[in-house]
Amino acid sequence: MNVDKELDARGLNCPLPILKTKKSLADMTPGQVLKVVSTDPGSIKDMQAFANQTGNALVSSTEEKGEYVFLMQKK
Repeated sequence: MNVDKELDARGLNCPLPILKTKKSLADMTPGQVLKVVSTDPGSIKDMQAFANQTGNALVSSTEEKGEYVFLMQKK
């Protein structure tokens, strides 16, 4: 999947990864994909809840070496 924009949210704790994700998505057009990298374990549930509340699609959620990588497609 093509990634249109990347957001580095490493080292940030809740709610900052979600707030920065929301701001990044606001600048994007529908269908574009945002890659978010976070180190906050709480971001797993937060990203899913954010996707459910906003209608943006959480395309994938993976964890590798303590980093959580999310691909979110703007609705």
